[in-house]
Amino acid sequence: MSPTKILNYINGELIAPASNSYLNNYNPATGKVYSLIPDSDERDVQVAVDAATAAFPAWSNMPVAKRSDILLKISALIEKNLDKLALAESIDNGKPVSLAKAVDIPRAAANFHFYATGAIHLATEAHAMENTAINYTLRQPIGIAGCISPWNLPLYLFTWKIAPALASGNCVIAKPTEVTPMTSYLLSELCIEAGLPKGVLNIVHGLGTKAGAAIVSHPKIPAISFTGGTKTGEWIAKTAAPMFKKLSLELGGKNPNLVFADCNFDETVKTSVTAAFSNQGEICLCGSRIFIEKHLYEKFKEAFLKRVSTLKVGNPLNEDSRMGAIVSKPHMEKVLSYIELAKQEGGKILCGGNRMKPSGENAEGYFIEPTVIEGLSYNCRTNMEEIFGPVVTLTPFETEEEVLQYANATQYGLAATIFTENLNRAHRIAAQLHSGIIWINCWLLRDLRTPFGGIKNSGVGREGGFEALKFFTEEKNVCIKF
Repeated sequence: MSPTKILNYINGELIAPASNSYLNNYNPATGKVYSLIPDSDERDVQVAVDAATAAFPAWSNMPVAKRSDILLKISALIEKNLDKLALAESIDNGKPVSLAKAVDIPRAAANFHFYATGAIHLATEAHAMENTAINYTLRQPIGIAGCISPWNLPLYLFTWKIAPALASGNCVIAKPTEVTPMTSYLLSELCIEAGLPKGVLNIVHGLGTKAGAAIVSHPKIPAISFTGGTKTGEWIAKTAAPMFKKLSLELGGKNPNLVFADCNFDETVKTSVTAAFSNQGEICLCGSRIFIEKHLYEKFKEAFLKRVSTLKVGNPLNEDSRMGAIVSKPHMEKVLSYIELAKQEGGKILCGGNRMKPSGENAEGYFIEPTVIEGLSYNCRTNMEEIFGPVVTLTPFETEEEVLQYANATQYGLAATIFTENLNRAHRIAAQLHSGIIWINCWLLRDLRTPFGGIKNSGVGREGGFEALKFFTEEKNVCIKF
């Protein structure tokens, strides 16, 4: 069977790239090529910009309720195609199909639904000046938004960017990652079926260094929303800043998980394992550094390892697989190199640490055992640098001051989790952690209305809720003298 050929979605049509060249797309569970991705470049981006420019006047002036109806149709079609999209996500990304079915695809539908309805309720301010004048604020769409999304939660994060941009009245040039493009391609077909007007959403596939760079540097794309690595975000900022583009950058994370002795022990262990190894640890929010109060350390370690030992790693298409394949061979090799680094830094591998080679069709797949390491200093490279895989470290601490030093030591500041039954401590520690998101006695409990984002090298700006709708608009103050 010949590989499926993915096409660009430009001006309402599925078309080949200008280069007529394609890239291989691998199934990470088998290590085999199963589809081909357009190797797009600046020519494809220019065609997309021309289409978006032509579509913008009608789309931006369309009554918000009508725009909302179209986006709600897309949401409903995602829900209708849940099984098909979940299977595609699992094959493309390596994640368990059960996870894609329970989280990724429902969240993609929810993103469209939330912003389709949220745009109707977006309000602006008015300020009276003591019977002299009144000021009111207009929020108007920017024009064309560039949206670039990552490979770990492909449709989930892709829709989280394009839905608010479209709902705000913008047209969009979007580039999904070349590593996991399939569900974005399938979304193109659903947009056609939903009747999304031509040119409103354009999806250009290809490499970040070609298609992505062309989007970031294009003078007619005034806003860029990017999720991905900190180094790439740094390049985007350097390129876009002199052009005075609006930027939203959601970047890396090295998130601490603080476990105090007064925690709800069983729930803490269960949640900590989930936070460490969900999606093979390939979530920017994963708790990869676990700090445990010293006199609870041995008990926690024993219970944690026991629970980790029950995680079944295997074919992501099997409903009982808790962990699937690493997304690509290069990323698998990166994760394994960090495990070797941890050994060199004096770490003790408590479990895992190896590449797995299942039998049968998955023999060449990119699988890694869930890995737990202890004995490392809090500021070693393994604990400072983002690994983005099924690797977690355990470190004891004695005082609040000590664990805050450990937790805040990295260049990142995306998320943190605190486990304690002491409410005063929870508030006290939360206020002192250098992170944009703090979970207390939970993990990845997300309300779409809340702002999402990090500090330090974890990014600039906030996504989620009305923050995203506001990002994709320009504010205009109008003052009327009585």
